Amino acid sequence: MSEKKSPLWHGRFAEGPDAEAVAFETSIHIDERLAQDDIRGSVAHAGMLGASGIIPGDESAAIVAELKKIAAELESGTLKIDSTAEDIHSFVEGVLTDRLGDAGRKVHTGRSRNDQIALDERLHLRRVVPLMRDALIDLVEALAKIAGEHAETLMPGYTHLQRAQPVTLAHHLAAWCWQLLRDYGRLGDALSRLDAMPLGSGALAGSGLPLDRARVARELGFSELTRNSLDAVSDRDYCVELASSLSILMMHLSRFCEEIVIWSTEEFKFVEMSEKWSTGSSIMPQKKNPDFAELIRGRTGLVFGNLVALLTMMKGLPLSYDRDMQDDKTSLFAAWDTAASSLRIFTHMVSTATWNVPRMAEACTGGHANATDLADYLVRKGMPFRTAHAVAASVVRECIETGIKDMVDLPVERMRAHSELIGDDVYALLTPEACVRARDLPGGPIPDRVRDQLAELAGIVKAHRSSGK
Repeated sequence: MSEKKSPLWHGRFAEGPDAEAVAFETSIHIDERLAQDDIRGSVAHAGMLGASGIIPGDESAAIVAELKKIAAELESGTLKIDSTAEDIHSFVEGVLTDRLGDAGRKVHTGRSRNDQIALDERLHLRRVVPLMRDALIDLVEALAKIAGEHAETLMPGYTHLQRAQPVTLAHHLAAWCWQLLRDYGRLGDALSRLDAMPLGSGALAGSGLPLDRARVARELGFSELTRNSLDAVSDRDYCVELASSLSILMMHLSRFCEEIVIWSTEEFKFVEMSEKWSTGSSIMPQKKNPDFAELIRGRTGLVFGNLVALLTMMKGLPLSYDRDMQDDKTSLFAAWDTAASSLRIFTHMVSTATWNVPRMAEACTGGHANATDLADYLVRKGMPFRTAHAVAASVVRECIETGIKDMVDLPVERMRAHSELIGDDVYALLTPEACVRARDLPGGPIPDRVRDQLAELAGIVKAHRSSGK
């Protein structure tokens, strides 16, 4: 822009705003990422103005051509965004007016910045939400690949972070895949709800000009129009919904990172992070720290804070537009950037990890993780479960009191003292492998059932890749 322009709204005022006031309200440093979306919306709007006879056709064509030129120059870097502009709308319109004069001033005909920003945000989110969904599918595919290599790899399952029952590493990783696919679904749901075209809603009450909203919606690829002009300019549900979805995603990544931090300790030693995704200590030469897992875990709080900021911003606002809403982008974009980078880093980190198969198998013995299987053995012989539970607990108690680490090491005579139903056949059912294979139910940890899950996951990944969504 050739010179500093007055704000788009300056005509009502006899004197210009204070410099500090301008700096306080400027949002260009936040919304500059919407430049291409703003131009795309303006191209559709200007084309409609010409086609509807609201502005001359030659001026409409000139506006469209110059906007496309501006977009190309921004893309190539030959045009730089002016950081002193009030916002991205002011910058684009200012450049257009510099180049076309009065014709450029006609681009805003029938439009308010209120419906313009609502359009820009929706256009932007329709571009980036599919990219986040792609990244989730990448992670699911990476985890499923690891799981496919470890369908038979035994490991303890935990409740309360105490050894509970034997499972497999594949079963554990598949569990994370299903959580991540719910995140994938939530983002898809949010995408479907923001797919409504708000332009033509004006500041709040539409326009007295014969705008062809349907034409603009078709050109921009929206599936429908917003139904109510007041709602269209005051709605930020899509920002809140996406921030909520991102918060749940980050919660899942944080939980997984917590496991990685624990599992990579000497006490567990289930997994070792690649040196590419670990750091050392400034004082202790031996350290190999899972810092990237810890950073993702820590940054989860930032995304939660962005969600709370959005909810708090919106909770007291009357219809329709209020300037508080300018900061929706500050919170949403910060949440988005944090979640996107965390997802990428997590995928790299887990894809390059090394899994300690012998150590996980060793951890399945001791701790009496097979106690439930002893109870199930007694149930199959006709004993009520509550009675069987008490018998198994008494066997565990004897092992603890006598220093026996696993009930398979307790002689059958001593085991039968707790119930005459116990025979020599019990020992074959109490190995970690047998405990896993006994759970042959849909969703269970038996390798064949887990392979069924992995086949289903592979189908979901393939369907996503094929759809291009």
